[in-house]
Amino acid sequence: MNTLLTALVIVLALLTGWLAWHYTRLRNGLEKFAQIIESTAAGDRPPESLPTDLPHLERISNAVHEFSSTFENQITTLDAERARLKATLTQITDGVLIVDSLGRIQMTNPAAEKLFSEGEPLEGKTVSVTLRHHQLIETWRKCQKTGLMQSEAVELPATRRMLQLIAIPDQHASGAILLVQDLTHLRRLETVRRDFISNVSHELRTPLASLKALTETLQEGALEDPTAAHRFLARIQTEVDALTQMATELLELSRIESGQVPLERRPITPASLLNAAADRMKTQAERAGLDLQVLPTPDLPAIRVDSPRMQQVLVNLIHNAVKFTEPGGSIQLSTHPEGVFIRFEVKDSGVGIPMDDLPRIFERFYRVDRSRTGGGTGLGLSIARHLVEAHGGRIWAESREGEGSTFYFTIPIDPA
Repeated sequence: MNTLLTALVIVLALLTGWLAWHYTRLRNGLEKFAQIIESTAAGDRPPESLPTDLPHLERISNAVHEFSSTFENQITTLDAERARLKATLTQITDGVLIVDSLGRIQMTNPAAEKLFSEGEPLEGKTVSVTLRHHQLIETWRKCQKTGLMQSEAVELPATRRMLQLIAIPDQHASGAILLVQDLTHLRRLETVRRDFISNVSHELRTPLASLKALTETLQEGALEDPTAAHRFLARIQTEVDALTQMATELLELSRIESGQVPLERRPITPASLLNAAADRMKTQAERAGLDLQVLPTPDLPAIRVDSPRMQQVLVNLIHNAVKFTEPGGSIQLSTHPEGVFIRFEVKDSGVGIPMDDLPRIFERFYRVDRSRTGGGTGLGLSIARHLVEAHGGRIWAESREGEGSTFYFTIPIDPA
C-alpha cells in the first residue's frame, strides 16, 4: 500500500513538473509572440517577419500572419487608390473639396488650393472657414441636410470672382464632395460678347440712319435738282465706304483673333519697315500739315515678321497720330534695342489721351472722344494689338492730355 502511494506521489510530482515546464514554455512563447506583434504594429519590423512555426502555437501564429498579410494588402490597395484619386484630382481644373460629415476637409486639389488657400493647406480646415461666403456655406449645409445635390453661383466681393459651387452628397462617408467652378472668365467673355454686339449695333446705326435720310430726301424731289442730287450721292458714297471699311476690318479682326491669318515671316531690318510705312503715309501727313520724320537709329539686328502685316500695324499707328495731331505738329518714328526685342515707337505732338482712357484704347470700337475722331471704325488699334501679339510682342501707349502720345510695340529679334 505504501509502495503504491509512493508511486502515485512520484507520478503526480512528475506530472506537475511537466505541466509547469510546459506552461512556462507556452507562456514564454506567447510573450515573445506578443512582443513580435507589438513591434510589427509599431512599424519596427515588416509583417512578413511574423513567425508561423511557434511551438504549440502554429494555428494562432499562422492565422495572425495571414491576417497581417491581408491587412497589409488592403492598406497597399487603399494607398494606391488614394494616389490614383489624388492624381485625378490634380488634373481637374475645377476646385474639388472632399469633406466629412462634420464639415472638415479631408482632401483637396491644386485648383481648390489656388482658389481658397492663403498659404496654408486646406486639409483639416472646416468648410465655413474655407469658403467664407454665407451662400456657399448654406449650399453645403442644405446638401448635408437633404442628401441631395445643391448648386449656387455667387460673386465674391473681395476678389470680384464669379464662383459656382456644386455640392454632391457622399452616401458612403456621410460627407460631401464640393466642386467649385471659377466662372469669372466665362462671365468676362459674355460681357465682351454683349459689348461687341452693342458696339456693332451702335456703329451701324449712324451710317444706316444717314443713308435712309439721304435716300428719302432724294425720293422726295432732290433728284430733280442735279446739284443737290450729286451732293447727296457723294454723301451716300461716303457712308457706303464707311460701312465697307467696317465690314472689312471686322472680318480681318475676326480672322486674326481666330488664328486664320497665316503669317509669312521673313527676315527684315527694322529700318526697312519704318521707311516703308513712312512712305505710305507721307502724302496723308503732308495734307494734314504735319512733319513725318523717321529718326536715324544705329544698325539693329533683323527681325523675322510678316512684312505687310507689320507695315499695317505701323500705318494704323501713324494714321491714328495724324487724326489727333493739329496742323503744324510732328510725328516721329524710331526703333531701339530692348534685350531680345526691338522696340518700335510712334510719337506725336497731338492732343494726347486722358489717363482714364489709356488702358482701353486697344479695345474694339473704343474711341477716346467720338466728337473728334474724324471718321474711322475704332478697330485699327485692336487689329494692331492682335498682329503684334501674333508675332510674340506686346503693344502699349504712354500719353499726357495736351502733350501728345507715344505708341510702343516690341518684336523679337530673329535668332537665326
